[in-house]
Amino acid sequence: MTDSPRFVAFVKRDCPTCELIVPALTELAAAVDLGVLTQDDPGFPPGVASEHDHDLFRSWTHDIETVPTLLKMTGDHEVGRVVGWDRGAWEAVTGVSGLGGGLPEHRPGCGSMSVEPDVAARLEARFGDRLSSRRIELAELDDEAEAMYERGWTDGLPVVAPTPERVARMLEGTSRHPADVVAIVPPNLVEASVEKIAVNAVLAGCRPEYLPVVIAAVEAACTDAFNMHGVLATTMGVGPIVVVNGPIRHRIGMNAGINVLGPGNRANATIGRALQLVVRNLGGGRPGEVDRATHGTPAKYGLCFPEDEEGSPWGPLSADRGVDAGVDAVTVFCGEAPRIIFDQQTRTPEGLTASLASALRANVSPRVTGMDAMLVLCPEHMARYADAGWTKARFLETLHEHLAIECDSIMSGVDGIGEGLPPGLGFEGQTLPKFSPAGGLLVVHAGGPAGLFSSTIAGWVSGEMGSVPVTREITP
Repeated sequence: MTDSPRFVAFVKRDCPTCELIVPALTELAAAVDLGVLTQDDPGFPPGVASEHDHDLFRSWTHDIETVPTLLKMTGDHEVGRVVGWDRGAWEAVTGVSGLGGGLPEHRPGCGSMSVEPDVAARLEARFGDRLSSRRIELAELDDEAEAMYERGWTDGLPVVAPTPERVARMLEGTSRHPADVVAIVPPNLVEASVEKIAVNAVLAGCRPEYLPVVIAAVEAACTDAFNMHGVLATTMGVGPIVVVNGPIRHRIGMNAGINVLGPGNRANATIGRALQLVVRNLGGGRPGEVDRATHGTPAKYGLCFPEDEEGSPWGPLSADRGVDAGVDAVTVFCGEAPRIIFDQQTRTPEGLTASLASALRANVSPRVTGMDAMLVLCPEHMARYADAGWTKARFLETLHEHLAIECDSIMSGVDGIGEGLPPGLGFEGQTLPKFSPAGGLLVVHAGGPAGLFSSTIAGWVSGEMGSVPVTREITP
């Protein structure tokens, strides 16, 4: 023996189609076991017994996207569904003929209240099982911004309160499950789940569409190669610099042009900040504790920018690092604050390369080799190479030739300076590269269309004793 089917109709008064089909609902209620759930007006539909889905729990539970929707239920199981008004479909699923004789054959419905953006996030946060983070209740008169500052969740600037609704909305930016563990965050080696990263993305002011970029940046920065623990613990003022490649730059509205390394663009500013907040709030990387930088750098608030791939005659940075051009990717580089390279007079690629090399020699110190760097070429400087047909390979080869350092000039004690190579170890009469020719100098193209100012971002110690740039593809 099987249970007799029952039917449930989801409606709302603020829907012309729902108003239209009141006669059909009246006829159906007389013929079958029908329950009507109204989302807005408890008195709707007139003449038909209904229940008010006041908290929209049942609409959310049954995944109602459109009203009217008619469900056929056997026991607790849904065995049929009709969305909108379609006389033939309603008659077929209910077995009742002649429904709504004077009505049109078909009318589309309206959006369910349970899928309205703000409402959907609230319902997910209230009734869903995707969020597992501990919830902190504040008193009614508590100041949210001050409460978060007192708990140490900020970088010194105000943050956005990570309410369950906001976190649920943030998680809509990725297809990954909230419980997926992305990385183990130094120095405390705490698991960073997608949900925990989303919480910090809310704090930073991100939009949901930025979340996949933040996740990829966290994954890259928490690798052994990048050595986030060392980056924090060094007294040198360096931090993670994030470069974004691929079409996602445009989809989320990043700025690769005027003021590219400065404020003014939400995506640029908040993605880098979210990474730093993950390291701070999950990993415990707080200034004055594990973070021991002598001076620090404004870049530690977060420095993230996209490459201007379309304006460059050379391939993107991500392609140099093994990712196919056109694929979304982030590269995380350990660096200090940007420094301007000024050259408004040189017109040849040969001369400009020599000029850039002279500036790059001073990265960290003119007497130090073995540290990586990033060169951000502006469009007007890049035009010198584009007009002359130079490839990136030719540029780098020529640049490294200029950056061959005579060891005798940087020996400890030369000119009374103690910093330098120690004598007696065989460096006398030799030359050393300023940067490793095998990827020690990263070159990207970005900046406004006017202004002959490129930038260099000095790195930290490279290799096993320091930090290596890490590139990761961005997954939805």
